[in-house]
Amino acid sequence: RRRVAYRGTEFEEMDLDAVLARHPEVAVVDELAHTNVPGAGRHPKRWEDVIELLGAGIAVISTVNIQHLESVADAVERMTQVAVRERVPDWVVRRADQIELVDSSPEQLRRRMLHGNIYPPDKISQALTNFFRTENLTALRELALRFLADETEEELLAYLQRHAVTKLWETTERIMAAVTGAPGSDGVVRRAARIAGRVKAELDVVHVVPADAPADVDPPAIATLRQLSADLGAHWHELHADDPVRAILDLARAQQTTQIVLGSSRRSRLHELTKGSFLRRIVREASDADVDVHIIARRTPHELADPLSDES
Repeated sequence: RRRVAYRGTEFEEMDLDAVLARHPEVAVVDELAHTNVPGAGRHPKRWEDVIELLGAGIAVISTVNIQHLESVADAVERMTQVAVRERVPDWVVRRADQIELVDSSPEQLRRRMLHGNIYPPDKISQALTNFFRTENLTALRELALRFLADETEEELLAYLQRHAVTKLWETTERIMAAVTGAPGSDGVVRRAARIAGRVKAELDVVHVVPADAPADVDPPAIATLRQLSADLGAHWHELHADDPVRAILDLARAQQTTQIVLGSSRRSRLHELTKGSFLRRIVREASDADVDVHIIARRTPHELADPLSDES
């Protein structure tokens, strides 16, 4: 440790240069989001010290509270009405080889607080009536669980893709909407987003174009669907393939999709008999892969009459 004088008070900070000189195999560095006392070293934030240790080949074990993650700090401030001044970028935490959740119920945390295990006695009452209220701790716990669930899902998908696993692992729901530029496709995307929202699932939107189509051509209808997908928080995929059913199902397997949402066909019965039915084929082959298929009525919005026109 290094003792640093700042504004008439002495503080202890990690001596980064001393750790680098010692060069241990593993360094335990507490409070990843901590702000270093000015003058204590060359980095303002402790997570920057950790990045330098990693660059020197030193493994690091660290801790961070969920409220200090940049992606959730603003939400935490709104919920708790307490400013979150110390923040750490999400990419720093996600860079870790392993993330372990240290979970505790709100009641247990409050008991530890009362017993003096967290703050000194003169700060306990204020903490329990402000940041450490039960409803705040419940919300923070859910944020932590969701962050770790997202991280675990990414690890699982990476493993399944790396090992070319084609069997569906239903660890969570994953929704995919397959769209064309036909009228009513926007309704299919919105319906899929509602399904995904109800089950707290990620949404992928896929559009398949012929393999020989120009890659830089983006028809207005598709551009609109792409923007709508972004607005709804979905992941857009554009695939170039001559067999749209195969392309969609290959992506579904790679993404471990559990439900596919499609718009109903407007092709004539004669066309389906002579050319085959896209819907029948994808329902059949998706069923073989244990993927559920929703076929949504694709409605064309009715044009509204101009109230100032002569026909109104």
